[in-house]
Amino acid sequence: MNCFICKHGITKPGTVTVTLERGNTTVVIRHVPAQVCSNCGEEYLDEQTTGEVLEIAERDAYAGVQVDIREYKSICA
Repeated sequence: MNCFICKHGITKPGTVTVTLERGNTTVVIRHVPAQVCSNCGEEYLDEQTTGEVLEIAERDAYAGVQVDIREYKSICA
């Protein structure tokens, strides 16, 4: 797909690191599958992956975790 941000790059499959913060909780998830723009590096996660990443962050925030650094593993895998 064409990049919505720079309008010049084409996205290609890759992996990214996602960092989410909510209140006192910081969650870092490495090796998340994404489409990455070859020109500007903008990252696009699909709907399923986005839902899984947000669910991880929500559970950590609810549990009172301050910092969580983990490797991405799909719930559906």
